[in-house]
Amino acid sequence: MSDRDDMGLVVVGAGGRMGLTLIRTIAATPGARLAAAIERPGSPAIGKDAGALAGLDANGVTISDDPLPAFAKADGVLDFTAPAATVEFAGYAAQARIVHVVGTTGCTAEDDATIAAAARHASIVKSGNMSLGVNLLAVLVEQAARALGPEDFDIEVLEMHHRHKVDAPSGTALLLGEAAAQGRAIALAGNSARARDGLTGARKAGTIGFASLRGGSVVGEHTVYLAGPGERIALSHQAEDRAIFARGAVKAALWARGRKPGLYSMRDVLGLS
Repeated sequence: MSDRDDMGLVVVGAGGRMGLTLIRTIAATPGARLAAAIERPGSPAIGKDAGALAGLDANGVTISDDPLPAFAKADGVLDFTAPAATVEFAGYAAQARIVHVVGTTGCTAEDDATIAAAARHASIVKSGNMSLGVNLLAVLVEQAARALGPEDFDIEVLEMHHRHKVDAPSGTALLLGEAAAQGRAIALAGNSARARDGLTGARKAGTIGFASLRGGSVVGEHTVYLAGPGERIALSHQAEDRAIFARGAVKAALWARGRKPGLYSMRDVLGLS
């Protein structure tokens, strides 16, 4: 495949840890090329060569703070930024009719609605986690929750991330909680417990609990417990390198290229729907 046939991808948040990982992953992925790299205005990464900043050979892609011309000449955008930025980028992707891969977490219901509206004109793949292992875990959690009813088994989701993570529960924890809720045929909203302090009373049957730990440099650890009388099942995933998320995001972009506009998930990409 020639470079002209390769999928041109824009990395937003290019100067951050995830952005640099995405740049390295694109360089190592056949069929993909870095079309542009974007950072927020005032970032010290502006004006630098994206390849060199990522520890690769210089690639001639200069990091910019103007996404519009970048989106206009690209085939897709990889986005692990912040909710407000992601909503803005979804609008640009819709205007340009390109693929938008969203790994951003912490989006509100209003943010999600705006992104879904943009999916009328863009092929958007959005997931709380882009890794194969986590999405397979979500399928297993759904099956387990369906098989082990709330009358006997309580569900708790425990997650730990590095000290710099700003949202809790993590997007992955919520993805797993949604899978458990789907298995139980309930809505997660209104059936989750996210804060316990003081005399909380007995655990409410049928709810899905969340606990968040923060510290050090942990990339991501998630365990879903199904606790019943006299036995406990733990379904776990440990992320040891954020490159797994970058590889999943690039895979998602390549999968979505040429597909009709719509809102897709990593389950769709991996054939796990």
